[in-house]
Amino acid sequence: MSFTATTDTPGGAGVGTVAPAASFGVLRLPRTVLFGAGQRGALGRVAAGYGRDALVCTDARLGASPELAELTACLTAAGVRVHVFDRTEPELPVSGIVDCVAGLARTPVDSVIGLGGGSCIDMAKVVALLLSHGGRPSDYYGENAVPGPVLPVIAVPTTAGTGSEATPVAVIADPNRAMKVGISSPHLVPQAAICDPELTYSCPASLTAASGIDAVVHLVESYTAVGRTPTAELGNERVFVGKSMFSDAAALEGLSLMGRSLLTAQREPSNAEARHDVMLASFLGGVALGTGGTSAAHALQYPIGAATHTPHGFGVGALLPYATRYNLPVRVGEFAAIADALGVASGADPWTDAVAAIEALDALVDGLAVPTIAELGVREADLPMIAEQGLLAKRLVENNPRPLDHAALLTIMTHAFRGDRTLPEPGPHQK
Repeated sequence: MSFTATTDTPGGAGVGTVAPAASFGVLRLPRTVLFGAGQRGALGRVAAGYGRDALVCTDARLGASPELAELTACLTAAGVRVHVFDRTEPELPVSGIVDCVAGLARTPVDSVIGLGGGSCIDMAKVVALLLSHGGRPSDYYGENAVPGPVLPVIAVPTTAGTGSEATPVAVIADPNRAMKVGISSPHLVPQAAICDPELTYSCPASLTAASGIDAVVHLVESYTAVGRTPTAELGNERVFVGKSMFSDAAALEGLSLMGRSLLTAQREPSNAEARHDVMLASFLGGVALGTGGTSAAHALQYPIGAATHTPHGFGVGALLPYATRYNLPVRVGEFAAIADALGVASGADPWTDAVAAIEALDALVDGLAVPTIAELGVREADLPMIAEQGLLAKRLVENNPRPLDHAALLTIMTHAFRGDRTLPEPGPHQK
């Protein structure tokens, strides 16, 4: 991976080419990362290093699965007592978190294992937080509200998309909020991530599509994010700092992997090479967004998801073609680099390559049969409200490389609703 980054100011400097390489970088990772086929067999030894009692947070499907039985046996053989909570729900309602913690009043817990997709891993993060510091999830909403380290979290993803095994954030659905809300803190980065592509083989095609396109959006939005002026305080003041040399390198490598393998993984579920590539790309997406952050597509998906109760990945995937077109004029160099990563660059000129990148991303969206926002249940009358609520995701709005206001978000939503993929015209300096 090549460590290069941009350092522009919010509002879109760096037009036409990628801004000069910078030496600024922020990297927050699990202490231990085990990646590869069969690595789930290490779970017992990893958990034993944190104590004798482990809580597994998973969902009902995995709770009755042979995979959980196998992992429980692995933990038991290592001398670890296993306690299982298998009622994690999609999109992680806050009530489920509270119920889980309440049921642990007399249960010793030394580590928390998140087994499943992003909701299960995020459940593990928030449960570990509440067992460590008490209170309710709402006490920690926003950035840097977690007062200190939490119980060790071991992330064992069974989907390839959220990258939650490498991120400092957990996203929750709170009925008292119009949209999903995040708890963001470096203390939430799992202590260990065990990424075994074989655990993704049983994912249905629709889940592979939704999670995979989610990872693609993570990679694109972190790489095209705003570049903030590096200061000695930036890495402590913000969980998500924008572009840096580490997030850029992870994002481009992840996009290269996705470009060659995502469609294959969806169409050939047992293709070992494709599953390996997509899970690695998902992990790199978590690394990239963990410091780089996401932007417009995620800001708009939160109200869409709250209104339609549809998968997060499909929401951001449906918005990707339109958010990229909005940001293209101020991220030509970055999109040209994405074209190179995806293998579609001609080298004719940056604008031509940037357009090729956006069209290649469109092809991933279409190849995965990602539903449109209308097919997700968005009505034309909802567009102004969704744009208004998208502005409330201040962290995501501020992370977009091109300024966002209500009119801009409404434009993105309108184009998405109509399926208008008209490309912007290049400026005089880009022709």
